[in-house]
Amino acid sequence: MTSFPGGEARRPTMADVAERAGVSRTLVSFILDGKPRASEETTRRVLAIADEIGYRRDAAARVLAQGRSRTLGVLMDVQQMFEAELVTAIYPAARKLGYEVLLSANLQDQPESDFVDSLLSHRCGSLILLGPSSTQDYLVGLSQRVPVVTVGRRLPGLAKTPGLLGTVRTNDTKGMRMAVDYLVSLGHRDIHHVDGGDEPGSADRRRAYRAAMRAHGLDDKITVIPGAHNERAGAAAARQMLQAPSLPTAVLAGNDRCALGLLDVFTREGVDIPGQVSLIGYDDSRLSDNPRIDLTTIHQDAATIGVRSVEMAVEFLERARTEPDDVVLEPQLVVRSTTAAPRR
Repeated sequence: MTSFPGGEARRPTMADVAERAGVSRTLVSFILDGKPRASEETTRRVLAIADEIGYRRDAAARVLAQGRSRTLGVLMDVQQMFEAELVTAIYPAARKLGYEVLLSANLQDQPESDFVDSLLSHRCGSLILLGPSSTQDYLVGLSQRVPVVTVGRRLPGLAKTPGLLGTVRTNDTKGMRMAVDYLVSLGHRDIHHVDGGDEPGSADRRRAYRAAMRAHGLDDKITVIPGAHNERAGAAAARQMLQAPSLPTAVLAGNDRCALGLLDVFTREGVDIPGQVSLIGYDDSRLSDNPRIDLTTIHQDAATIGVRSVEMAVEFLERARTEPDDVVLEPQLVVRSTTAAPRR
């Protein structure tokens, strides 16, 4: 609250800014929206006064005035480190384009649609869903109500779907092939894959692992251990492998968190990483390059994914893009200290 003449304490308004700056409310509105309608001197004065009295533009009022929302609703799993990195990129990308971000957590014990409805109830003009688990039919139906961008998930037949629906993702097929190719080049043949279960992207990575193993003539070595994109699943998979007569020489995890669970159990049980077992993750989350972890992994460009998802959401909202689109980014193999040639 700000104190005004007469001792009145209330929330400052645009009229207060205009009065103190000696300009019209319309000009203040233009300046706060970044529209080039005033001189640099007037712009600086208005912005300084707005900051001085603590004026903040009411987002709901802007929606009513402009006829459309300038807020992007973002749904994320707060437990996924990679999604946190995406959000870090999304905020500045949205602000650069003049949009705000409203963030909602996607909790596993509640329907995803509940959180989507909450974002819509706050007048979000477009949605960016990070790793959504909803059915494709639900996403298609949602995109006929509001523009939707999904991140990290391939949607088959996207080009033929109605509504404003798009995806921004990494080429998971290529990423898994790169990982298998690299392990084979080191001399590995007994390569296991701990998958991500039914989590987004897992089916493509699972298929790509199998296809890459077959391409190297390793059909009889294909082993998929059911898992999930978390440390608990990786730990369970490691214990399962330790109970077998022999360990594989390499393990390809569904994501970095799963790889961390594998690494923890293996090292606690005295398994030499990478001397006995080479380990590769997927995502290249910030924790993976920690010196005490130093995980070989497949890099996904979180910054670019975040920016491209915002650009697509805004283009949908402003009708600069009117057809479904699938943006596919290239993965990169990042070699660190958890992989080496197998012992002879």
